[in-house]
Amino acid sequence: MLFNTPLYLVFLILVVTIFYYLPKKIDKIFFLAVSYFFYAYWDWRFLFLLVGSSLMDYYFGLLIFRASTKQKKKAILFLSLFLNLSILGFFKYFNFFIDTFRVAFGTKLDFMHLHILLPVGISFYTFQSLSYTLDIYRDKLSPTKSILDYCLFVGIFPHMVSGPIVRARDMLPQLEVLEKPLRKDFISGFSLITVGMFQKVLVGDTVAKYVDHIFIDPKYYNSGELLISIFLFTIQMYADFAGYSNIARGSARFFGIDLIDNFNQPFLSRSLTEYWRRWHISLSTWFYDYLFHPLVFSLRNIGKASVAVGLIVTFFLSGLWHGANWTFIAWGTMHGVVLVYEFYTKKFRKRVFGVLPQWLNDTISRIITFLYISFSLLIFRAPHMSTIKIYWRGIVGKWQPGEYTVDLFFVFVAYFLALITIDIAETVMKKHEFLDDVKPAVKFGIVIPVWIGVILYMYTVGKPVPFIYFQF
Repeated sequence: MLFNTPLYLVFLILVVTIFYYLPKKIDKIFFLAVSYFFYAYWDWRFLFLLVGSSLMDYYFGLLIFRASTKQKKKAILFLSLFLNLSILGFFKYFNFFIDTFRVAFGTKLDFMHLHILLPVGISFYTFQSLSYTLDIYRDKLSPTKSILDYCLFVGIFPHMVSGPIVRARDMLPQLEVLEKPLRKDFISGFSLITVGMFQKVLVGDTVAKYVDHIFIDPKYYNSGELLISIFLFTIQMYADFAGYSNIARGSARFFGIDLIDNFNQPFLSRSLTEYWRRWHISLSTWFYDYLFHPLVFSLRNIGKASVAVGLIVTFFLSGLWHGANWTFIAWGTMHGVVLVYEFYTKKFRKRVFGVLPQWLNDTISRIITFLYISFSLLIFRAPHMSTIKIYWRGIVGKWQPGEYTVDLFFVFVAYFLALITIDIAETVMKKHEFLDDVKPAVKFGIVIPVWIGVILYMYTVGKPVPFIYFQF
């Protein structure tokens, strides 16, 4: 069930209404039941995997907590990590490893390919479960006594499929009490969903039509059209994922639950380092807490080089997490390399650019960061390395504007301004729910046209555009 469909809106209204009037004794059971229904709507067979994974890590958490020695705790944690990552690896990477082995050693292994679907959301709920057992092992969390609360932590429908990746220490206290939503929850939830629908449906889905059309067969397009399509995909990527996160957070608010902010105006970033503090925050902080920081600490004897190693390894694995394709690995490793460069040259760059006025320094830095992000996303979007070669030859070779370049440029400018306006509003208001603080007349003047546009788009376009991160 996609967020950007009339079916989801009907589902959400019905579920929230029933939940609000249910007796407190059974509201959690109802919430979990409808969440499992939401997940089973994709493919009921994968529901067994979700439930099994939840039960497994619930009991692993208890075993780690009750273990009498550090060695026993470590052994149980290792078993939890091994089983979780094995399940994820089997569904997501089995065919990729077979293909890599076949190419490397020239063996014929096509018969070993498995024709299996990737369970939707498996990367997200696996990382959530891992954070639970890891925090218990680190003595940062005590295991919950309620298996119902734990299953809700892993499986509530707003964040189950594509995040945000929540931590048990943030979510479980909310689920233990799970109060009925207040008026302010409905208001802020509606504001988040409205902004999210605008981003996803009216920006992301419409831009996707231009992007997909060009990326499907780029050799038929000229230099200018190829260049602008890269920037358009940057717009699509942000609108799609930020829109999803806002809808997820808004939907959760209707149940009195506050999910982590997943985006913090990334287009305003002045460096790649700052960008990763603003983009997909729940994943970035997960990798920082459970991979980068422990790795750097373990290598502390080699000084600053530990940071470089930590960044390269972390972003290599981040690329692999995004998908079983060498393009994702190249994309992640590129980011790691540039982050290492920024780490080592921070003082030098500050001296060089410090002579400029602050506003000019910030402007130049933001433009450079946006350009780098856009060109790196070409690697992220390309299905094969051959696609990247076509783009490279088309843009760097003999320049040919193309008959649609001007039209595409104005499309890009229009959608970029739409997204950056939201970012600026969030920055000025210092909150994502900025619509809460505007005057009622202004709010209705924004909300009504947005929802008219969203509903009309849903009913006239036909098949909805899936969220990009569903494939991860």
